[in-house]
Amino acid sequence: AYERTCCYFARKSNSVVVSVGYRLAPEHPYPSQFEDCLTATIHFMRTAQDYGVDPLRIIICGDSSGGTLTAAVAQALVNRRDLPKLRAQILIYPFLQCMDFNLPSYQQNEGVPILLKERALALGLRYLNKELSVTEAVFKVSPIPEDLQLKYQKWVSPDHIPHEFKTRGYKPSTTRPFSKELYMLVRPGFDPIFSPLLAEDSVIAQLPEAFILTCEFDVLRDDGLLYKKRLEDHGIKVTWCHLQEGFHGTVFLAVCG
Repeated sequence: AYERTCCYFARKSNSVVVSVGYRLAPEHPYPSQFEDCLTATIHFMRTAQDYGVDPLRIIICGDSSGGTLTAAVAQALVNRRDLPKLRAQILIYPFLQCMDFNLPSYQQNEGVPILLKERALALGLRYLNKELSVTEAVFKVSPIPEDLQLKYQKWVSPDHIPHEFKTRGYKPSTTRPFSKELYMLVRPGFDPIFSPLLAEDSVIAQLPEAFILTCEFDVLRDDGLLYKKRLEDHGIKVTWCHLQEGFHGTVFLAVCG
């Protein structure tokens, strides 16, 4: 489905574009998709010159869940001394965390197509091979114990979202009771492979520079804003593009009509 988009990017950037046909969930459970992307990236980095590509100028890119995979692969490569360093990462309205589905962008855009708030959560649960019946519970109780809550709030909190993004229909969330049962169910989602925004500082500090695209009318907007802040806090250069009238899927629709 992305062949046309990839061809467009190849023409416009005069670059070699490799599209990874990774296995899909739920037929192939998480983290098969990450493993496929990491394997393909490592292979290309080792053989880049066979394709006329400078191994020091390799950029990885993805949108939506592909942005998740891009961020996770970039993190997985930071300590690989046997490979060239990535030149950059491009994250287009990425999904980067499952800790807080009540960030301002989730509240403001919960009913905006194509990615509704409940659909974002349902897709995440399916990706983790979990029952969709717990969707409602995630909005009513907290799956995060207090110690992790304190740790992750340093990185995922409405307090880190610029004020101008909180003026449209945002209300601070009330504290929800903790559910150990729900925590045990969704705990795999707190792994940085699934939630790259939750990676340790030691990993974030080694990442390549980034281009991050966010859209105003997208539940995932704040994931991008928070990742931008984390990277910049560690001195990583970030080029940020915010589409004031954009929504989730804008880039694909703009290219493919």
